[in-house]
Amino acid sequence: MRLIDYVNQGGSITWILVIMNIIGLSLILWRFWVIWDFKKKISAVADGILGEVGSQGKGADTYALAKEFASSKVADLEYGMIMIRIIATIAPLLGLLGTVVGIFEAFQVIASKGLDNPGDFASGISLALITTIAGLIVAIPHYIAHNLLTGQLDRLESGLEKDMLSKLARK
Repeated sequence: MRLIDYVNQGGSITWILVIMNIIGLSLILWRFWVIWDFKKKISAVADGILGEVGSQGKGADTYALAKEFASSKVADLEYGMIMIRIIATIAPLLGLLGTVVGIFEAFQVIASKGLDNPGDFASGISLALITTIAGLIVAIPHYIAHNLLTGQLDRLESGLEKDMLSKLARK
């Protein structure tokens, strides 16, 4: 059976999961690229922040202000992270919803036709299993990517602060 056949068999919930997956994977790739690009110019960003802050404070005040600016720059890089986390959270719930709908359909078949034709009953169970699998297939990579990206952003902020601190110490 082809992948598209499984998606069609899973129904509208599976199609929603496919769309969520496309959006989420696009966001993930974009975020990794943005972070990679920011890493290449971290020293220039540190210089820019120190240039902005330089005239506004002295000593410890300068570092506190620079740290605040650095946090703001890294916060700008977090765009899209909430959507990735939402997809990681909602996907298994949609899979569970599909499971409940599939089992409900299976029991509806039993109630109306009995168990004379197991194929009718099996289609509901199939829907339940396909949506469960699809929900997990979407959720797991988004969960992993969200954690990796969050870790990279934390390290990026720490690196930016260290770079600024070393440049302030040289002044």
